[in-house]
Amino acid sequence: MHTYSFEKLDVWKEANQLAIFVYKITNQYPNEEKFGLISQMRRCSVSVSSNIAEGTSRLTKKDKAHFMTIAYSSAIELLNQAIISYELKFISEDHYNSIRLNIESITNKINALRNHFLK
Repeated sequence: MHTYSFEKLDVWKEANQLAIFVYKITNQYPNEEKFGLISQMRRCSVSVSSNIAEGTSRLTKKDKAHFMTIAYSSAIELLNQAIISYELKFISEDHYNSIRLNIESITNKINALRNHFLK
């Protein structure tokens, strides 16, 4: 079976694992958040790895960099939602810190990748 280039990227692997983590922890949110924070957090967490994957398939470096910018923005959106979730006591401090550390690692790698494409 063919392995696509995005599947070899550490940043994509980390983003993919973060999305899985977000799906697991949001299962514990109150039911009334099903169409609120749960939906938003799941969509933007998947958006990070999806935009990294899509960006690697683009032909121009400018287009590749654009998709890395979108992935970065989705990661920051997820951080905002994690802050809100923590303040509402939907997630523990450990889960909040885990998300925050993962986002920091992922955004640093996205920035490096984006800068590489802009050279």
